[in-house]
Amino acid sequence: MDHITFLVAVVIVTALAFDFTNGFHDTANAMATSIATGALKPKTAVLISGALNIVGAFLSTEVAKTISGGIVDDTLVTPGMIFAGLVGAILWNLLTWLLGLPSSSSHALFGGLIGAVWVGAGSNGVHFDKVVEKILIPAVASPLVAGIAALLATYLAYKITARARKDSVTKGFRIGQIASASLVSLAHGTNDAQKTMGVITLTLISVGALGHDAGPPVWVIASAGLAIGLGTYIGGWRIIRTMGKGLTDIQSPQGFAAEAASTTVILTSAHLGFALSTTQVCSGGILGAGLGRRLAEVRWGTAGRMVIAWLVTLPAAALVGGLSATVVKHGGNLGTALIALIAAAVAGFIVIASRRNPVHADNVNETHEVTIRGGASTDVRTAA
Repeated sequence: MDHITFLVAVVIVTALAFDFTNGFHDTANAMATSIATGALKPKTAVLISGALNIVGAFLSTEVAKTISGGIVDDTLVTPGMIFAGLVGAILWNLLTWLLGLPSSSSHALFGGLIGAVWVGAGSNGVHFDKVVEKILIPAVASPLVAGIAALLATYLAYKITARARKDSVTKGFRIGQIASASLVSLAHGTNDAQKTMGVITLTLISVGALGHDAGPPVWVIASAGLAIGLGTYIGGWRIIRTMGKGLTDIQSPQGFAAEAASTTVILTSAHLGFALSTTQVCSGGILGAGLGRRLAEVRWGTAGRMVIAWLVTLPAAALVGGLSATVVKHGGNLGTALIALIAAAVAGFIVIASRRNPVHADNVNETHEVTIRGGASTDVRTAA
C-alpha cells in the first residue's frame, strides 16, 4: 500500500465515479425494452439489473486486461494522464445523459484515455493497432451482428406464433423477457465493470503497485462491480425512454429477441477480450427487432442522432481528456485540483439542468412530441 499516493487515491475515486455514471448511463441497455413492454415495473427492473451487474463483474477479467495493458503503453502512463482521461469520459457521459442520447460510455472512456496519453506521453503511448483491433472493428461489427440476429429472431418469433392468441403470446414473451433482460444485465456487468477495473489496474501498474500484465486484484473487482451496480440502480431514465420508446414501437416478442441477441454478442466479446460498447450492441438489437416486425415503425431521426453521438463520442472525449492532460502536465497537483473543480462545476450544472425536465420511473414510458399550433410550440405527452 506504500504506492497508494494521494494522486493515485484521487484517480481510483474518479474511476469509480466514472463506473457509477456508466451504470446509470447504460441501465437502458438491459432494461429499456422490458420496461417499455411492461414485462417489468421500472423500479423492479433497475433493482434486478443493479444486482446482476455486481454478479457479472466477477465472471471475467479479459476486457480489464485489454485496457490495462492493451490500448496504451503502461510503461509511459502516469496517474495524472489517467485522471485527465476519466474527466473527459465522465463529462461526456453526463452530457449525453442530459440529452437522452444512448452514446457509448466505453468509447468515452477509451477516447478520454487516448487523448490524455497522447498529450502526456506522445503518440508512442497509444497502441493504435490494438485500438483498431479491439475497439474500432468491434464498434462497427457488433451492432450489425446484434441487429441482424434480432431481426431474424423477431421474424421467426412472429412467424411461429402467428396463429396463437395474442394475449398468450404477449404473456409468454414477457416472462421470457425477465430472463433475457437479466442476462443482458449480467453481460453488462461482465463487460463494462471490467473497463473500470482495467483503469484502476493500469493506475496501480503505472506506480509499481502491480507488475506488468497483472490482472485486477479482488478488491478492484468488488469495488468496480459495486459502483456500476449502484449506478444502474439509480436508473438512467432519460436514456431508458429513448431506447424503449424513441427508436421503435417495441412489443414483447421483439424485446425478447433484442435482449437475447444482445446478450449473445456481449458475452462472446467479453470472453474474447473485445471492449465493445454495450450501448451500440443493444441499440442495434432494438433496431433489428423493429425491422423484424411487419409494419413496425422505426424512428430513423432518433436513430440518426444516436449514430452521430456514437461517431462523436470517442474524439470528443479525447479532446477533453487531452486538454485536461495539458493542464495536469504543466500544473502538477495544482492543475489536477483545478481540473477537478472545473469538472465538478460542469457536472453540477448538468445535474441542475436535468431537473428542468425530469424523467423518472413514473413517467419513463410517456412519449413526448412537439407540435406547432398557431405558431406556438406545444408539448404533447402520451402515455405509452
